[in-house]
Amino acid sequence: MPKFSYVTRDQEAHLITGAIEAKEMALVEKSLKKKNLVIISITEEKEEKKSRVVRGAARIKPMDLVIFSRQLATLIDSGISLVMGLTILQEQIENVYLRRIVTELKGDIEGGNSLSSSFAKHPNVFPAIFSNMIKAGESSGSLNEILERVADYLERTEGVKHKLKSALTYPALIIGMAIIIVGFLILKVVPAFKNIFESLGGSLPLPTLFLIQFSNLSIRLFPLIVIASIIIVAAFKRYVSTETGRLRFDQFKLKIPIFGPVLRNMAISKFTRTLATLVKSGVSILEAFEIAGKVAGNKIIEQATYQIRVDLQAGESISEPMAQTGKFPVFVVKMIAVGEQTGELEKMLSKVSDYYEEQINEALNSLTAMLEPVIILFLGSVIGFIVLAMFLPIFKLTQTIAH
Repeated sequence: MPKFSYVTRDQEAHLITGAIEAKEMALVEKSLKKKNLVIISITEEKEEKKSRVVRGAARIKPMDLVIFSRQLATLIDSGISLVMGLTILQEQIENVYLRRIVTELKGDIEGGNSLSSSFAKHPNVFPAIFSNMIKAGESSGSLNEILERVADYLERTEGVKHKLKSALTYPALIIGMAIIIVGFLILKVVPAFKNIFESLGGSLPLPTLFLIQFSNLSIRLFPLIVIASIIIVAAFKRYVSTETGRLRFDQFKLKIPIFGPVLRNMAISKFTRTLATLVKSGVSILEAFEIAGKVAGNKIIEQATYQIRVDLQAGESISEPMAQTGKFPVFVVKMIAVGEQTGELEKMLSKVSDYYEEQINEALNSLTAMLEPVIILFLGSVIGFIVLAMFLPIFKLTQTIAH
């Protein structure tokens, strides 16, 4: 079934974008008008011939693409033909899935296709920035430089993502282990102690009674908790996969205390880094904004770029529509305005991205230093309470026997 991309405005003049599958454009118009949306444009997405290698594509990591780009750039710079370069890489690449895709790339080029169109057939592996930058490199005759630039871009963006994962790995491990330990104590250890306490008779301390009641309730509700958790996760994934759900979830993420500003800075850093790389590579400003908005990783930024593109097509500058969206910090808008005035837009965008990467690094270091003691203190208190509640009756019994 054909797929149609649309750009609309709601009753509050907010820009809304998305895609709908329908038999014809008239049905899309009817569906959007039912939602009281003002239609700006509807375009049918042309389906390109996709890669035959889909399974296993997720196992191709960004660093695999970095190495591939650098090696191909070196071979081309040495005067080796593109087909021969891909043949050499095909024999050297360790990742079996990437090797299969390189084989397809070589076959497409031998069949008369360009490298950029060959990359475009593998959207599940090569991001949109890949094929667009390669296309610009083919036009300018600087394919090796563009490949190096792509590798640098992927390395920088992946580095920021890796720092976030590294900062959250240790707290996540602590929380995960604590949940397992607490679950084992509540579901297995406390019931065993309960039988011992019942055999001893007598009244139990209040903390112990509370713990036993909580354990009994947890055991009874455990199957329901598991089923409910699965349903909630599945429903959440389904909701987030929709246009409205993704938009609201991205809005929520930016409002989360402590983490929100970090995620916002990451989105802006990736957006400006992508935009700088594309502008420097000769990609048109409209295409650059479209790609940068999509790879920013946040629907709020993506929708703002659609608004900017509409204004750019009307002949406006970049900084003014960016300010009007209200989604970009004043610092970003001012730096881009300076870049436009001086003719060094790419340089200013790179400086903005560097600045926000530094902010991210400082925030992650502070976040890690703050989270670790708080998590350890909280979990230590919970586990300590459970242990104390289980041993209080034993202490009481010991004192009674001593007297």
